Amino acid sequence: MVVRRFRIHYAWVVVGIIIIGMTLLYGIRHSFAVFFPPILEEFGWNRGSTAFILSLNLLVYGSLAPITGSLGDRWKPHRVMSIGLLILGLATIGCAFAQKLWHFYLLLGFVAPIGMASAGWPLQGPALANWFARKRGLAMGLAQAGAGLSFTYGLYAEFAISQLGWRHAYFVLAGTLWVVLLPLYLLFFHFRPESKGLKAYGADGPAAAGSEASRAPETSRAAASDWTLRQAIGTYQLWLLMLTYFLFWGIGTYMVITHQVKFAEDVGYSSTFAASIFALYGICLVAGTLSAGISDLIGRERTMTLACTLMIAGLLALASVHDTSRPWLLYVYAICFGYGGGFFTPTMTAGAADIFHGRHFGSIAGILLTGMGAGGVIGPWLGGYLHDITGSYTSAFFLGMGAFAIAGISFWVAAPRNAARLNAKFMRMTSPSG
Repeated sequence: MVVRRFRIHYAWVVVGIIIIGMTLLYGIRHSFAVFFPPILEEFGWNRGSTAFILSLNLLVYGSLAPITGSLGDRWKPHRVMSIGLLILGLATIGCAFAQKLWHFYLLLGFVAPIGMASAGWPLQGPALANWFARKRGLAMGLAQAGAGLSFTYGLYAEFAISQLGWRHAYFVLAGTLWVVLLPLYLLFFHFRPESKGLKAYGADGPAAAGSEASRAPETSRAAASDWTLRQAIGTYQLWLLMLTYFLFWGIGTYMVITHQVKFAEDVGYSSTFAASIFALYGICLVAGTLSAGISDLIGRERTMTLACTLMIAGLLALASVHDTSRPWLLYVYAICFGYGGGFFTPTMTAGAADIFHGRHFGSIAGILLTGMGAGGVIGPWLGGYLHDITGSYTSAFFLGMGAFAIAGISFWVAAPRNAARLNAKFMRMTSPSG
């Protein structure tokens, strides 16, 4: 009797590393919501100017994403990512010594996103596209669980703040980043399966040639088309995907999550309770990303519609909170907003990969994040500015609802479902006989 040993494809190890990486990398950005109240209390700055720290972070991150994504296509990605970790850790430590608003603008707004763009999703997303020829939507969803955990990381930051103060808490975040993630990147991360002598998951399995492959959006075409960034920019699909990112994350999501802890404190809840709502949002974001594999079954567009609907429902609940008499509304907000946000990025990345996957997908995926960065420079600042002039976040919440609705429409028009047709047209145009 022959006993077969069960072996896990290394692609799933890469997924695990990316989950940890996203948790620690983006946990530094997303924990800004729990640093926001003590920084406001110590320095007395207005909310719009202080929230602009995160706006600047997102702008620089989105602007650099195409550059770092292209480095992954051309240079040694694990070196780029390791250097990014060092930069991000130093910027985080620097925040502990900040005394002026411009110190935060420089460190957290400008230097930190250089590290995030070099070590984060602009390279992680293309790596997943390289490692998975099949089940790409599921892989993206699992990896994006780290994005959800980065919000629960706010509880870790809140505990460090309560025990050590907000300045020393920045040392804790930087130390955790270096001790845990740097060895993983240096020793175990591989950007392409070829560097480990392997093929992508599903590239040569029976499903790749069978009925599932014929149904799955990501395998409806063999990776015969090879889009360059310049060619992709010439399509309206890329611009619509950028618009979707701009509205969904840049305007709608970041405008809300930057201020959600402070909003809960304003209506009378304790900082601990407010941070726990933030953590619940992160947990539900994880659940949403783990469920995002449904886009492989029901289609990218329907999954995006579900995401936008949940986001709007969550904001309706949040806009209905006026005092501490109905805490269940905050739970409804956290659950809906988390699940909806969790569906988005895996579906967006998988949809973009359906259309544009190839050797240059790193730079193409990076340019999509520019849309998020452009929206991000507006969203957090705008939420604070509207509160400063109206004394309420209500108008900001309704503006976010409109952004989510238009984002869903934009994604439908981009139509990843028609990827095979677009790529067939592309191949005819670029073939020697075409």
